[in-house]
Amino acid sequence: MGSSITVVGVGADGWDSITSDGQAQVLQADVLIGGRRHLALLPDTSALRELWPSPLLAGLDDLLARHAGRSVVVVASGDPMVSGIGTTLVRRLGSDAVRVIPAVSSVALARARMGWAAEDCETVTLVGRHVGTLRRYLTCDRRLVVLTSDASGPAEVARLLVDAGFAEARVTVLANLGHPIDETRRDGRAADLVDMPAADLSLVCIECSGAEGFSTAPGLPDECFEHDGQLSKRPIRVAAVCALAPKPGQLLWDVGAGAGSVGIEWARTDPRCRTVALEHDDARAAAIERNAARLGVPTTVTVVRGAAPAALAGLETPDAIFVGGGGSRSGVLDTCWDALRPGGRLVAHAVTLETEAVLVEWWKRRGGELTRLAVEHAAAIGTFTGWQALRPVVQWSVVKGKI
Repeated sequence: MGSSITVVGVGADGWDSITSDGQAQVLQADVLIGGRRHLALLPDTSALRELWPSPLLAGLDDLLARHAGRSVVVVASGDPMVSGIGTTLVRRLGSDAVRVIPAVSSVALARARMGWAAEDCETVTLVGRHVGTLRRYLTCDRRLVVLTSDASGPAEVARLLVDAGFAEARVTVLANLGHPIDETRRDGRAADLVDMPAADLSLVCIECSGAEGFSTAPGLPDECFEHDGQLSKRPIRVAAVCALAPKPGQLLWDVGAGAGSVGIEWARTDPRCRTVALEHDDARAAAIERNAARLGVPTTVTVVRGAAPAALAGLETPDAIFVGGGGSRSGVLDTCWDALRPGGRLVAHAVTLETEAVLVEWWKRRGGELTRLAVEHAAAIGTFTGWQALRPVVQWSVVKGKI
């Protein structure tokens, strides 16, 4: 934009919370941009003052373009790189175009109030995100610092905890952290806080108890998923996700998703992992959405209704593809292979002889690993016990070569 943009963090206690460097930047700025509350905390200067546009992202480029060539200072709460405007500006303009001068973050203040070491707790942001995202993090004895968007956030978090089986979780709601007069604290069980009023500037600290929750490692119990029988069973699913080797920020196509179990397990490995689940059956597609919401990935699993290969056209380039159904259909593997980025991973499963024959041919042409997965469980045979076999699955996994 041709502007010098500095983002300065300010605490609830106002001007004195800004570092000396940040204060100097504010006093020298041509333009000050921020929310009404933040701008009111600053001393009078000759700078032009601008409020954020609404909606912010739609008007951000025009706002910055109006001040090209000027010294622009943005003021924001605490550490602007913790679910703040600093992150948005760096993503938009690049790290070289934005300087950030943070104040003490609300997260750091919350840990100090709770006596929690940084390495012993995890920060979860629900700012601008679906509250159901929190479900991914709920496991017994875990400590969470949860950032919320507004006054309704703490009660929404408490209701979700109750619904997820964590009604006995110990919850602390901290408001206006760092303010010399208005800072407040309320402690209680999640069940006690489902209707509590809260300040706009609140966050929630949770000590999970009362339920076990689920690991984010692949291998959720089969009963976690709503399905009509089209489900990759737990040991087969683990083999698929491990072969797909998810990495943070990567995108998976789950083709012929069924109950969506592989794509959901992929998305749960890291909050930055995403899945596009392709399913032609409307009832199954709806079940995938419910499964994703219940298991804490309501926004990182996107369901596309349609049949491969036609419904794959125009989708974002994937880092990995799982073909759990329809692999023998004409054009499916060809389309997937062409769409996969160089260095990406493709894993396909076959339970029929027809699909197995197709995978064998692809393995001969493209290499990779061809594995036959046979799993047996102990089960009752009358008054005795014996082995009961699941249907064998042939797995082909391959990394697409660099071009």
